[in-house]
Amino acid sequence: MLAYIIRRLLFIIPTLFGIMVLNFAIVQFAPGGPVEQFLAKIQGTAVDATARVSGGGGELVQQDQFSEQQSLGGGGAGSKYRGARGLDPEIVAEIERMVGFDKPVWERFTLMMRNYATFNFGESFFRDRKVVDLVIEKMPVSITIGLWTTLFLYLVAIPLGVAKARRDGTKFDIWTSAFVIIGNALPGFLVAVLFIVLFAGGSYWNFFPLRGLVSENWAELSLIDKVLDYLWHITLPVGALVIGGYAGLTILTKNSFLDQINQQYVQTARAKGLDEHHVLYGHVFRNAMLIVIAGFPGLFIAVLFGGSLFIEIIFSLDGLGLLGFEAAINRDYPIMFGTLYFFSLIGLVLQLITDLTYVWVDPRIDFESREV
Repeated sequence: MLAYIIRRLLFIIPTLFGIMVLNFAIVQFAPGGPVEQFLAKIQGTAVDATARVSGGGGELVQQDQFSEQQSLGGGGAGSKYRGARGLDPEIVAEIERMVGFDKPVWERFTLMMRNYATFNFGESFFRDRKVVDLVIEKMPVSITIGLWTTLFLYLVAIPLGVAKARRDGTKFDIWTSAFVIIGNALPGFLVAVLFIVLFAGGSYWNFFPLRGLVSENWAELSLIDKVLDYLWHITLPVGALVIGGYAGLTILTKNSFLDQINQQYVQTARAKGLDEHHVLYGHVFRNAMLIVIAGFPGLFIAVLFGGSLFIEIIFSLDGLGLLGFEAAINRDYPIMFGTLYFFSLIGLVLQLITDLTYVWVDPRIDFESREV
């Protein structure tokens, strides 16, 4: 097993390098880079990312049109930026030097990867802070949402999936399948909007808050009140993600349970006179839960870095999803590529942890013979 772990760790290096090369190449073709963003701020034509989230489609169109104009080239005073018209060429050159665009593409990428190898992600272009500090500051919010969502996904999906497998083909299975289909059809962000309309002052009741994980006076509350206030704030975000994501895990649990029920060892256990409860939970459950439990790291990383993006925007949660969204809008490359590198590395390590979890759940699995 040690040899397999070493091979997988070494395989992370070329995989991570390929991810960075591909994304770096794609971003080079995106209009409205950081130089254009600085020029827009100087000329007063930039639109703040936060305002764009809440300001409606008109501002989005305005900024997209501006970015498109910036990318056409042909500006005055020898500049390749249309937004540089009327500006001193030395100012434009200084901006290019500040963001590293005075160097060739290959040199910028080489320097970036050299720094990332030592976890030096640089400083944000527009926040004037280190990327590492920003990630550390925002991570507790995203981890909180990710952990609670993953926990409740398992608490809902596993019992429901086992119950559906035990009652396969019955009315209970049919009726619960309707809820699973609805849950599969509703993305988490749509459920979040529905929750706001119903429970957060949208059109009906105003039971839950819309901003942050805690109230402004949270530090002044007692311990019990702090816990209640925290749970009050996460109810809607976590609930939206759970409803939008439990369907797939439920079906996986049911199918895994049904597959094990039809195995020969189950028939043998029943033939020996073991009661059904002992057969199901003493023999079937452990094998059926192998793929479900081992998938915990992957599910957590998917919720943490994927599903929570829209939720953080909708509920104004200042986490990694919102940070990445604003960085992409503002073309804040240090944040974009720094977080991509960091999260890709975490994802690759968690894939290895997932394999090790399989072995922990079922020692009969052996990865020693695998290439990677």
